[in-house]
Amino acid sequence: MTETTATAASLPVTEPLPAPAPAKLVDVASLSMEALTRFVTEQLGERAFRAPQIYRWLHQRGAVSFDEITDLSKALREKLRVAAEIIPLVKDCELRSTDGTIKYRWKTRDGRYIESVYMPSEDRRTLCVSTQVGCAMACGFCMTGTMGLKRNLTPSEIVAQVHAVNREVRANEGHETLRPLSNLVFMGMGEPLHNFENLKTALAILQSEDGPNFSHRHITVSTVGLVPMIERFGKETDVKLAISLNASTDEQRSKTMPVNRKWNIAALLDACRKFPLRQGRRITFEYVLIQGFNDADEDAHRLIQLLKGIPAKINLIPYNENPGLGFLTTGEQRAEEFRAILSEAHVAAYIRKNRGRDIAGACGQLANRGEVSPAESTT
Repeated sequence: MTETTATAASLPVTEPLPAPAPAKLVDVASLSMEALTRFVTEQLGERAFRAPQIYRWLHQRGAVSFDEITDLSKALREKLRVAAEIIPLVKDCELRSTDGTIKYRWKTRDGRYIESVYMPSEDRRTLCVSTQVGCAMACGFCMTGTMGLKRNLTPSEIVAQVHAVNREVRANEGHETLRPLSNLVFMGMGEPLHNFENLKTALAILQSEDGPNFSHRHITVSTVGLVPMIERFGKETDVKLAISLNASTDEQRSKTMPVNRKWNIAALLDACRKFPLRQGRRITFEYVLIQGFNDADEDAHRLIQLLKGIPAKINLIPYNENPGLGFLTTGEQRAEEFRAILSEAHVAAYIRKNRGRDIAGACGQLANRGEVSPAESTT
């Protein structure tokens, strides 16, 4: 009888199995109250009343770690750490304008940079919020458009800008209230309606009574004119709408706003006429005044005709000049003459005071050139 003995050398070589991928942690600050309640009851096995406790810590107090949620047991906080995470934005830098405006630059977990702008005044404290890293709309007069679109922001990254600036304002100005900000304008980096689902979730959080509890009257979302999304926006949210118009003819608008080649002025204004407005509310039309391009008397007269039948007000915005884009701002006298033509036709028109020009924090100036932080660029 012979016996065959297998040696290590004769055994087939097999690759070791890869380790199982770690379970993905839940971005808990991106969850609506309903979704958070499901997470707490179904995944954590806790009672439903824990969800509002967690939600209020996240969105009223702006907690950035589970250790801050002191009315939860240590065991529950450990459950949260195992299954979920809070992803705060990290302040990369801040720039202060002579007019009181502060531009904040935030670093995301994946190393991207976004900006938001705080604009205090006597009767309000407004934050301009970003919804994307960069922007796909490529408007020719806007620095953000030169970046292209890097990615959408998550609901938690949108909301985190508000929480972070609330903390900054409390610390800098000595406010005791958890929410010193009074108004939000979604006019920062990105096209909000291009990131609609995440925007909608963020708005629900920001308007929640268990969250910051912003009134629909104090939130404005601006769009370049994504016509199909305007209808959804009107049906699925109740905040105010602003349209970035910036031209009185399709020829003008298509030169500077590529979106107009898909949805022209007629299509855009038709969507505005169908937009569901609360009683007494108007659509804001933003009109960037560019010298020798869209600031002639004829443009003002065409605007009057275009907006007939739409409850509207016009914010005239003298262009904030950006290096390399080739446009010049309209002077104060010409801007006032333009406004007067609209006013004589009983169109509500206002010349918007630009804030933060000296820190590149004004309309159309937000851009992370090369996405290199100021700290990194000096090393």
